[in-house]
Amino acid sequence: MSVAVLSAPSCGRYTTGLGHPEREARHAAVAAALHALPGVTELTAPDATRAALVRAHDASYVDGLLAREPVEALVPLDADTILGPGTLRAAQAAAGAAVHAVDLVLDGVHPAAFCNVRPPGHHAERARAMGFCFFNNVAVAALHALEARGLERVAVIDFDVHHGNGTEDILGADERVFFCSSFQHPLYPYSGAESNEPGLRNVPLRAGTDGAGWRTAVAPWFPALRAFAPQLLLVSAGFDAHEQDALANLRLHEEDYAWITRELVTLGAELVAPIVSTLEGGYDLQALGASAAAHVGALMGL
Repeated sequence: MSVAVLSAPSCGRYTTGLGHPEREARHAAVAAALHALPGVTELTAPDATRAALVRAHDASYVDGLLAREPVEALVPLDADTILGPGTLRAAQAAAGAAVHAVDLVLDGVHPAAFCNVRPPGHHAERARAMGFCFFNNVAVAALHALEARGLERVAVIDFDVHHGNGTEDILGADERVFFCSSFQHPLYPYSGAESNEPGLRNVPLRAGTDGAGWRTAVAPWFPALRAFAPQLLLVSAGFDAHEQDALANLRLHEEDYAWITRELVTLGAELVAPIVSTLEGGYDLQALGASAAAHVGALMGL
């Protein structure tokens, strides 16, 4: 089946500085890998509106961030999160891609969509940028689906190697959302292992966990998701749990990402719940491109 791939030129243009892992080449590596797949429909993402952003983030945070983008210099908001020329335009496009993807799948234009975007989003909290993230793309998309499109139940599945602390901060107590997150622990942002909200299924993993161990650990997600019966599946697709990725110590491979995607496609077909996936982490360029291609290929049924 055809899958929409949404991106924007701004996502590949802004810089984070020499040696930063969240670099321009990530966008190009994914774009090249996906361009080779048959049946991909490439679309340009619109910028997210302020109204979409303030559903997930405090208005004062959104307005303050948009007002301070530097013209020339790189400004560190923390040790990892660098604001520079073009950063916030890309962040608006990344959130806008997720919102537009939700509209496309809910309107039946495409059965699934993937957003090849940077900056990532799942560490951005309601009023705090962190972990390379400024706006929480998947949370913005979830609240658009719930509040602008009238859905009653949405699930978010996050398999990045780092805990989706920002997504949990924004959506964790929302009874309309079921949030699943697997992550290496202990590891940045050093959260999630003690979370106990009823709509959360966090899976902390020891360093060295391989694909078989990860599949076993996340398998309970699927009966819980079926019981929740979401009308939309949103995926925070981080590929930094890959064995080749130097920022962490899990040992997943492309086939593991294809496996969970096939499981989600099966679940979505059962529930009549379309899928929107948005890129989070993944910093080894070869592993990132190959994993994204495996993920999107599985969305397409390849």
